[in-house]
Amino acid sequence: MSQQMKATRSSAAKAEERRRPRSGWLAITGLLLLSALPVLGGVLRLRDVSADPESAVLLASSVPIVAHIVAMSMYCLLGAFQFSPALRISRGWHRTAGRALIPAGFIAALSAVWLAVFFGGPADELALALVRLAFGVAMTVFLVLAVIAITRLDFIAHGAWMTRAYAIAVSGGTQALVFALWTLVVGEVDAFGEAWLVAAGFVINSVVAELLIRRRLGRRMRGVPGRGALVS
Repeated sequence: MSQQMKATRSSAAKAEERRRPRSGWLAITGLLLLSALPVLGGVLRLRDVSADPESAVLLASSVPIVAHIVAMSMYCLLGAFQFSPALRISRGWHRTAGRALIPAGFIAALSAVWLAVFFGGPADELALALVRLAFGVAMTVFLVLAVIAITRLDFIAHGAWMTRAYAIAVSGGTQALVFALWTLVVGEVDAFGEAWLVAAGFVINSVVAELLIRRRLGRRMRGVPGRGALVS
């Protein structure tokens, strides 16, 4: 009888463990590491802006540059914790973080659009500005759709649109990895090649986001509880 009770308790404990949401620490760590690359680049850019405060070009764009770097850093770093199933179960955390993340995301995306539209760099970097403009607009649209979805209490759509927006936001880390790999294998690239590599980083992250969203929806349709980090 004692052995049967122990076996029953063991089975109940295992079932409870399966139902308990995981922390998602592995995904969070990966996202934080991926975010660290553009955040570090942003810090270096801020140093460049402050080092030459009398430059006319820098003065004209210093406000959107600072707004973009600060907002994007906050969005990437804080947003990584939204992919923890354990934290997402806590409505208090998710809503509080969301109230900070959505404005930060809009500031980051719209400042990127501003910098691309009022591009004042060399002509050979125009292609790069256009790539950033396209994905900055896309991120803005995704955030708008995410807000619309949450006002309609469509949590699945909200999670999907926020995942797409976050994928674009952390593309800077992917772009740095793509650049490093390309440089090691092929060598240096010109400004036009840089635009293609930046676009590749955006596309890679967007494809991964779509695959994760489809996997999430497939699990919901099968009635399987989410075990990974990306759970609505």
